[in-house]
Amino acid sequence: MARIAGIDLPKQKKVYIGLTYIYGIGQFTARAILKEAKIDAEKKISELTEEEVATIRSIMVADYKVEGALRSEVQQNIKRLMDIGAYRGLRHRRGLPVNGQRTKTNARTRKGKKRTIAGKKKVIK
Repeated sequence: MARIAGIDLPKQKKVYIGLTYIYGIGQFTARAILKEAKIDAEKKISELTEEEVATIRSIMVADYKVEGALRSEVQQNIKRLMDIGAYRGLRHRRGLPVNGQRTKTNARTRKGKKRTIAGKKKVIK
């Protein structure tokens, strides 16, 4: 089993898919890393040698910010937005969608489970 950036990569997956299990690496970046390391992207992770894994690891350390460092940078950026009182920071603080999505319907992922509010009684004349 290959272990890169503190993540155990699944043995049965192809290398370019397996690398996407690392936070901050998508398929495009994974293919770029493999191209630079001169490793076939269609190879399975179980077929990688130790020196190929070491090559991938060294390229990632040198050129990319992943896992803990990237997570902390994202959290610092969000905290900075909240501290300066930017609109996006306020949306983060209130737990609402940040990028202009509608909130009358949808937005359940950000807003959480629906809370029913008792409706007004109808006035009968």
